[in-house]
Amino acid sequence: MAWDEWEQLKSQAAERQSTQMQLNQYPADQGGGSTQGDLVAGQQDLAAVGKAAHDLFTDFTTYSGHARVASEAAAGGLKGEGFALGGALKHVTERWSEQTKTLLDACAHISNHLRFTKNQHAADESYIAGTVSSIALLDKGFDDRKGH
Repeated sequence: MAWDEWEQLKSQAAERQSTQMQLNQYPADQGGGSTQGDLVAGQQDLAAVGKAAHDLFTDFTTYSGHARVASEAAAGGLKGEGFALGGALKHVTERWSEQTKTLLDACAHISNHLRFTKNQHAADESYIAGTVSSIALLDKGFDDRKGH
């Protein structure tokens, strides 16, 4: 392709496209309603995310371990035969191990946090239910005394 032809194609493409920037966003005034979003996450959604993180942790631990062992063996074999690729593959394997640890830590953190959150919410619900019950009993006791 000749330079002149390239310049002509660029010019034609520029004519077809507007050079103005457009941001995708909500209109500035939506009629005075609430600015709350509609994102809702229920217990089932959170449980599914926690399970997916746990499954990824478990499966990735297994499969990445196999890949690491095979790559280390290949790197050692290549390096032993005098191929520079052996050293490069060893370097890649070391980086792979570092990145694997980062991903596994993130999966564990997500799974553990969601499990903790679920347990904490259950404890909070139990505490609230107990407090409300004791208040209701106290109110009933005071009402009975008033009747006497």
